[in-house]
Amino acid sequence: MTLTVRVLSPDKTVWNAAAEEVILPSTTGQIGILSGHAPLLSALDTGVMRVRAAKNQPWIAIALQGGFAEVEENEVTILVNGAERGDTINLEEARSAYSQAETRLGQVAADDKQAQIQATQAFKRARARFQAAGGMV
Repeated sequence: MTLTVRVLSPDKTVWNAAAEEVILPSTTGQIGILSGHAPLLSALDTGVMRVRAAKNQPWIAIALQGGFAEVEENEVTILVNGAERGDTINLEEARSAYSQAETRLGQVAADDKQAQIQATQAFKRARARFQAAGGMV
């Protein structure tokens, strides 16, 4: 038995296909979903979702920018602020953006809370894109 998985962002459907297994970046850690999973509603963090369409096939990485996931009756619906398949991300551009975001995060003044939050979010987005592109294992 398979799962029906949909990844929806405000501007497009990033994934809409059957899958054997899904790993989601929830706000409390990674969640693995297989067919027959109990009903679930979870907040998602910025990170990498992994989908395996069938056994013995490679994992497909999708960078997510936070949102929610609902699992019910072998259907997984993922609503996110933004998403990008790893195979569409330029690895070198993602590596450069990750390095820049890491540098900016290290340069933010400790007493500037708003700048820290913005730099942290930018770093998490850049890291997710870099990981999804295959830059970090």
